[in-house]
Amino acid sequence: MSVGMSLLAILEDGPSYGLQLKNDFEQRTGGIWPLNVGQVYTTLQRLQRDGLVEAESSNAAESQKIYGITDQGRQRLSDWFREPAADGPPAREGLVLKLVMVTRRNRDDAVGVIQTERRGAVQLLQEYTRLKRETPSDGDLGWLFLLDSLIFTTEARVRWLDSCESRIAASGDTAPQRRPVEPATHAFEHEEVPS
Repeated sequence: MSVGMSLLAILEDGPSYGLQLKNDFEQRTGGIWPLNVGQVYTTLQRLQRDGLVEAESSNAAESQKIYGITDQGRQRLSDWFREPAADGPPAREGLVLKLVMVTRRNRDDAVGVIQTERRGAVQLLQEYTRLKRETPSDGDLGWLFLLDSLIFTTEARVRWLDSCESRIAASGDTAPQRRPVEPATHAFEHEEVPS
């Protein structure tokens, strides 16, 4: 849903072609989250179906469509800006799953994964910090917000990896821990994920 809302935010500045929307999105996010042009057009079709955008042909051949935001789309965008972000259940994150699974092998493998991931996270943190340092303090606020978010998220990742390694060291076990599987009773279990 956030890609659709982002496209609506770009369209609020004025009508645009699908490829131009892709380029504007990537420019606003510094290319951190590239979009597939097919995803842009699929999202535009959904937005059009829901009455949030309208399309007009830009020439007689009708090969190129210009998309514009509707009044209903402006209202939905305003609602999105006012609502707190509701992410629903946490996503299945590859690194978390990797650590969950490697702990069933042995302690040394788990420590190796943690150290490799920490090195990668620190390198990423250095890159984000470099990008922030090179951005003028009066530069694009959205880009600075994005960089701050990436820096804080990556710093948290490094702290979490440090905590995982400390937990392994404190456990003192060399054999994998096998726990009985119990039914899940998470708060997210019965929530519907917004589309």
